[in-house]
Amino acid sequence: MQDLLIDRNIIAYFSMEIGIDEKIHTYSGGLGILAGDTIRSSADLKVPMVAISLLYRKGHFHQKLEKNGLQREGPDPWPVKEFMQEMSARTHVIIHGRTVHLRAWKYEVKGITGLVVPVYFLDADLPENSEWDRTLTHHLYGGDNYYRLCQEVILGVGGARMLKELGYNNIRSFHMNEGHSALLTMELLDDEAKKAGRNHVTEEDCKKVHKKCVFTTHTIVPAAHDKFTREMAEMIIGKRDDFFGLDGVLYNGTVLNMTYLALKMSRYVNGVAKSHGEISRELFSGYSINSITNGVHAGTWVSDPFRELFNKHIPMWQNDNFSLRYALSIPKDDIWEAHMLAKRKLIDHVNKETRLYMDENVLTIGFARRAAAYKRADLLFHDIERLRTISNNIGKIQVIFSGKAHPADNGGKNLIKRIFDAKNALSNDIEIVYLENYNMNLGAMITSGVDIWLNTPEPPKEASGTSGMKAALNGVPNLSVLDGWWIEGNIEGVTGWSIGNGALADEKNKNLLDARSMYDKLENIILPLYYHDRNSFIDVMRNSIAINGSFFNTHRMIQEYVLNAYCCY
Repeated sequence: MQDLLIDRNIIAYFSMEIGIDEKIHTYSGGLGILAGDTIRSSADLKVPMVAISLLYRKGHFHQKLEKNGLQREGPDPWPVKEFMQEMSARTHVIIHGRTVHLRAWKYEVKGITGLVVPVYFLDADLPENSEWDRTLTHHLYGGDNYYRLCQEVILGVGGARMLKELGYNNIRSFHMNEGHSALLTMELLDDEAKKAGRNHVTEEDCKKVHKKCVFTTHTIVPAAHDKFTREMAEMIIGKRDDFFGLDGVLYNGTVLNMTYLALKMSRYVNGVAKSHGEISRELFSGYSINSITNGVHAGTWVSDPFRELFNKHIPMWQNDNFSLRYALSIPKDDIWEAHMLAKRKLIDHVNKETRLYMDENVLTIGFARRAAAYKRADLLFHDIERLRTISNNIGKIQVIFSGKAHPADNGGKNLIKRIFDAKNALSNDIEIVYLENYNMNLGAMITSGVDIWLNTPEPPKEASGTSGMKAALNGVPNLSVLDGWWIEGNIEGVTGWSIGNGALADEKNKNLLDARSMYDKLENIILPLYYHDRNSFIDVMRNSIAINGSFFNTHRMIQEYVLNAYCCY
């Protein structure tokens, strides 16, 4: 710990959500899982880092699905004291003229090299605060815009202040994982003004803060870019004419857009895949935006059977993820045996939970991620009769779904209901399950246990995607739309298969064309390989590990951040 405090290269990593343990309900999906994997790889690679998030005592939500697919939500509490250590340090923020007191809880992530990365979760549930203010760190992505901006003041301003109270005075770079924490720049501006003996911030302060900040933008979906009217921002933050009057702080002079604030204040900005970087440069013209493609933490997401296999054949794989390229030399029978062990675990879990009967010898398709309309989880059922014919005449298939829709996302909820409708329509021909309460453990079981990983986002809205990377690490080939990371990871017929040709079809035909492509690949290539040319299918499995697993991991990703973002001034 003391080494971190005196290390002038320390990175402060801010994220609205962090998925660090399935039993710690401080994440909802890909953004949080990526944050957790980033922290794990930093610990493994001895990158000095400290992380900041919020506590979320009641989690995101507990999902209950009715028989017709209707999603019900409830609180998802967890025992904080069983996992975290309360720190004695205290700080506060001013929200809408009120003083909100904060404490921090520490969770330590220990890497395979012994380095510990501390993660501090901010908590407003203190007796000094009003009853309502105590709830500000209860729910992840809960409440309205007012609640959200209050949380973002706590994360950004409160997080920066808490780090100082904890003794972190030599931070080299502040990394904002998405725009939720962008108000930390306001606190950094105030620090620079105080050093200069002023009580107001200036453009000169911006130049100094700009050198300290790194920003990763994760999506082009508009709803994910938090925006607040100036009226609401001034009500909650205060009438800071010096701050709001700075060039570029307010978008079009009227809106506090957290993405644009982070863009203005950061020396290095990146998207999360090559394609996403290109799209972001078009979307946010005038800003220099690079790209560092996401990854996953191999040591976390490799299933036990493949862990044993890698330990035997590639003993250095956890230290050097790139050495997974040597998977090409692992005997095919060993690859298949490890896969079937992981698949058997998943199928046993499904049969126990659902009281259905899935067969481990049937080709199993997996689709598990956040239920959002643009991810098109129901594309598989675009032509139910053709899917039925393929399964009955070419080779049996079965499908496993999982994923939560945001409580306010009616489009996502309707998507789940449509999958249930298709499930009922195909009940005599294809076994289909939708597993409740998608979490880290379930995600690991599905990504390692299915035979094909399906991904059908509406291009170009998938910034990166990481679930398919987890599948690849476990020898599960991807069948995916050419969007996000799959543009980089797809070698047709070698690492998996593409859906469509990557061109953007018109709104009327895009689902039809992509569905036809998907059915063609299943009917003419994938099912014949799986059932009649198993050796060739295992070749694709091995290539998935050796080519994609060895590259699309957070060890490689963190090394790129160190070289390009953290040490670039």
